[in-house]
Amino acid sequence: MIHLEQLHNINLEPAFPEDIDLKLAIKNYVLFTKIDERVHIALSKKHLARAFDYLAKFDFDYPVVLLDEDSFDRLYNRSLELRTDKELSNLSQETAAQEELEEDLSLAEFLRTSSDLLTSEESAPIIKFVNALFYQAIKKRASDIHIEVHEHKGVVRFRIDGVLIKHAEVDNKIINLIISRIKVISNLDISEKRIPQDGRTQVKIAGKTLDIRVSVLPTYYGERVVMRILMESEDIPHLTELGFKEDLTKELDSLLKNSHGIILVTGPTGSGKSTTLHSFLQRIATPDKNIITIEDPVEYKADNINQIQVNVKAGLTFAAGLRSILRQDPDVIMVGEIRDKETAQIATQAALTGHLVFSTLHTNTATASITRLLDMGIEHYLIASSLLGVLAQRLVRKLCPHCKAEDIIAEEYAEEFNLPKGATIHKAVGCKECNYTGYQGRQAIGELFVMDDDFRTMLKGEVSDHEIREKAIQKGMKTLADQLKEMLLAGETSMDEAIRVGLKES
Repeated sequence: MIHLEQLHNINLEPAFPEDIDLKLAIKNYVLFTKIDERVHIALSKKHLARAFDYLAKFDFDYPVVLLDEDSFDRLYNRSLELRTDKELSNLSQETAAQEELEEDLSLAEFLRTSSDLLTSEESAPIIKFVNALFYQAIKKRASDIHIEVHEHKGVVRFRIDGVLIKHAEVDNKIINLIISRIKVISNLDISEKRIPQDGRTQVKIAGKTLDIRVSVLPTYYGERVVMRILMESEDIPHLTELGFKEDLTKELDSLLKNSHGIILVTGPTGSGKSTTLHSFLQRIATPDKNIITIEDPVEYKADNINQIQVNVKAGLTFAAGLRSILRQDPDVIMVGEIRDKETAQIATQAALTGHLVFSTLHTNTATASITRLLDMGIEHYLIASSLLGVLAQRLVRKLCPHCKAEDIIAEEYAEEFNLPKGATIHKAVGCKECNYTGYQGRQAIGELFVMDDDFRTMLKGEVSDHEIREKAIQKGMKTLADQLKEMLLAGETSMDEAIRVGLKES
């Protein structure tokens, strides 16, 4: 009987000996790592038989260790990641015949199978490039992948922390093959290049399945593709993990305890409204509640709620969907966006008849939502009776802690934004740790308007947004601008980012 040294609860880094076919070794659950500066073979008890079958074919002169399952899984996933990185760097050096590339595009089933991108046996350059594109996007925390064709070249960009960053430049002939490949795996018509197309696909990376929403748009120089990486229910942050200040989180939690009424989340596109709404839903989701949403599109797939996708062509609009939802005996309703008077009226009536309703509006401030509803034709008394509160939120890029540099507030900014003259702030620089952007991660900030008797009295007559806002500030509402100033003076963000997000809206 063979006795192997056993290691438990250990974090090891992969090693890649030159004489090893890594793809074949990993496929057979044979990993390589360095222990005390010497290359070792690492095995798992679960896959021992398969690993020994593989090792019997070779004469390796490496000591063998047996890892516990968790340690092996960590090393296994890390080996997959680094091997894919290595292949991506080698990809730019590969050339292939045009006939071979075009032939490979017919493999329509490739990404729709259960195979994992990181362990795939496919080696054609276009397929490898698309696979690596998804992997790199996930690794860099990108929310979207943009592929566009210019006059002389194609460009791939990732949206990271809300900002587009160039990832690669590709020859136009190759970029068109890449776009065709993406259309194939998304069940789109590769021969149709004159009209926009929308599709979906799934990819599996390191054991995790991801949904990808694909949009193709014809432009002057060729088709443009945007792929949105959709999140799973386990990716929805808990209410306390959204990043808001503790006092704001407590107020939100208190609002969510209501059994009926409307709670709105406002802000521009990309400010995190959908994430916040789904966090609200997960906070209150219990087996005794019937929760139904209508969204355009469904951005988070959640197992414990019923989700409806808007389909305007089929007549399923927000308003039509909301009417149907009310016949399904719901306790909680989430409407992706209140876009028109009809949707606003139905949502208001639903809130007044015992339902808790969540939705979004595109307004810059929390109090502006009231005037927006009034402009849509909702009566003052209906707003006063149904609205519980409005959260206006933004996502602010945080300065990279590795490279941020001290700066002094310019005198004109100090006067304009009522900041202390000569105060020390920080500015973005850029380094390897932050992909040379100067920023790393984002912080959520929000201003919360809560309806109370004072505001209900105000809404009995004609009232302006300015009057409501001033009253809310008097009652303690901390504005977005106030929080941006705090972040600025604490060295957490830059003046440029604070202005971009909304410092001038104070």
